[in-house]
Amino acid sequence: MLSGILIFAGLAVALATVLVLTARLLPGEDDGVAGQIEALLPKIQCAQCGYPGCSPYARAIAAGTTEINRCPPGGQDTVQRIAVLLGRDAPPLDESLGNATMTQVARIREADCIGCNRCARVCPVDAIVGVQQAMHTVIGVYCTGCELCLPACPVDCIELVERRA
Repeated sequence: MLSGILIFAGLAVALATVLVLTARLLPGEDDGVAGQIEALLPKIQCAQCGYPGCSPYARAIAAGTTEINRCPPGGQDTVQRIAVLLGRDAPPLDESLGNATMTQVARIREADCIGCNRCARVCPVDAIVGVQQAMHTVIGVYCTGCELCLPACPVDCIELVERRA
């Protein structure tokens, strides 16, 4: 039995070494312009831009396959900074994607919550906690105000309020 444990431990160390060396030797996806663009994005992974996170969105901008104005949480300031980086004019923020802002946070009217868990399932940062068929609540420090929970709630018990300092 001890020899089996030693074999598995050795195998784990060897595979970890291969992964570390591969990560250091291969160029990263975010090198160059895409990495610079991603550094300007809010990195809240809300997916409101139509991409599953800020990194894929930054790569799409760098590849020229999407517009630079698709980040509601970043707002017009982010559009402007990306435009300067790319040497382009800054188009207005695409408001059809929502108007999320980092100055707001979701709040659940807990007395009205039916515990369906739909809001928690769509929250990209796991800021909503609760169990099925019981009250849910928002952990304010984690909430990014992305608004994805609003349409998910069947009883409309979620609202956005100003973030307290």
